[in-house]
Amino acid sequence: MTPSRYDDEIWELVPDREFPPDPRVVRFLRSLGRFDRALDLGCGDGRHSGLVDCRELVLADVSARALERAVHRGPRHATAVEIEPDSALPFADASFDLVVAVDVIEHVRDTQLWLSEVRRVLRPGGCFALTTPAHSRLDAIVWAVRGLERHFDPFSPHLRIYTARSLTRALRDLGFDPVAVRRERGLLLARATAAPLATVLAQR
Repeated sequence: MTPSRYDDEIWELVPDREFPPDPRVVRFLRSLGRFDRALDLGCGDGRHSGLVDCRELVLADVSARALERAVHRGPRHATAVEIEPDSALPFADASFDLVVAVDVIEHVRDTQLWLSEVRRVLRPGGCFALTTPAHSRLDAIVWAVRGLERHFDPFSPHLRIYTARSLTRALRDLGFDPVAVRRERGLLLARATAAPLATVLAQR
């Protein structure tokens, strides 16, 4: 295992205290229903992990520091797995009924690999629930008029920006169908179903 020193250093700078979960995310996760085995991918400090209704929960993150906090505040039935950035997930095919990723995809460098791996570890018909900051065409116009520097901090850990359309397209292109994306006060909330492998291959 290659530790992610960068992510560990970031989490060491974040105060180790209880942060209230985002109400938008709370409502979204509670609306998903109950699952047998779930993966909280990029769980961070676990502030939303307890909202995932499942029999068995796996917490996964690239930061060992974050996982320590997640295990401390997460549900008792959860297990923790440290994962490597930009690498295959250490889980067998079709291991999970649900994968949750709260504000993770915008940090991912290799989005195609990451989504492919999410699709691989989900059983056919399994649910992928994710959130990410919302952007729009209007945002692009505003940035063009006012300048980009205010919106693209070179030191920001956010590597990608998504609109509802671009997120929907990315999910469909990587083997999820149907896909439902909605915007709520600056946040995209997406629920996608892992299409059967035969369907994915037939579309390529």
